[in-house]
Amino acid sequence: MAEQTHSPQALIVGAGAGLSASFARALAREGYALHLTARDVAKLEPLAAETGATLHQLDGTNVQGVAELVAGFPGELRVACYNPSARQRGPITELDPETVRKSVEVTAHGAFLLGQAAARRMLDQPMRDNRHGTILFTGASAGVKGFPLSAPFAMGKFAQRGLAQSMARELHPKGIHVAWINIDGGIRNAARPERVEATDNPDSMLNPDAIAQEYMHLVHQDRSAWSDELTLRPWVEKF
Repeated sequence: MAEQTHSPQALIVGAGAGLSASFARALAREGYALHLTARDVAKLEPLAAETGATLHQLDGTNVQGVAELVAGFPGELRVACYNPSARQRGPITELDPETVRKSVEVTAHGAFLLGQAAARRMLDQPMRDNRHGTILFTGASAGVKGFPLSAPFAMGKFAQRGLAQSMARELHPKGIHVAWINIDGGIRNAARPERVEATDNPDSMLNPDAIAQEYMHLVHQDRSAWSDELTLRPWVEKF
């Protein structure tokens, strides 16, 4: 625990085997003491063994749980990332209102909870590398344009993007870097092979390790040129 106390802390809410795992590995390589949350932490045990991460069973919409987790870290929280989102597809006339509410809670309200708790913690700790810390939100193109049959996802991502914009304007002058990342395309993973056109267009899906490199770039970005939004898409993705 003593080593963790002196190491910079990094938190990824809603961790899994894809992008968040790549980001976790990148953070671990740079000496961060990792904290990974999920509703089912058993799936994260191999990643924790690889990165030395501490696992926390947590629903990102749990108000008290998020606040207590962030407030209880042993060292300085330097990076916080919110990944969860919920999709509910269907015609607008047939969507279940309660399911839509829960979807928006996961994507938007959960992001607020993490953002609020992380900001409180970071503002109360010393500046290092010209910042108190970095807060990142994993977004999607649905936060820029609403797609048919996908109203709940658009609602959540638009709200999440607005949250990040507001936080950036408020917190950048106080030394906290806030950014929303638009993941505009499918992320490659073992269960989701490259699209058919990959034969002629390799790298047609986003490489999670490449995304993680861009997240790390935001973590290290000089405050004289902070980004508040970043869009990442494969070279063949249609705008």
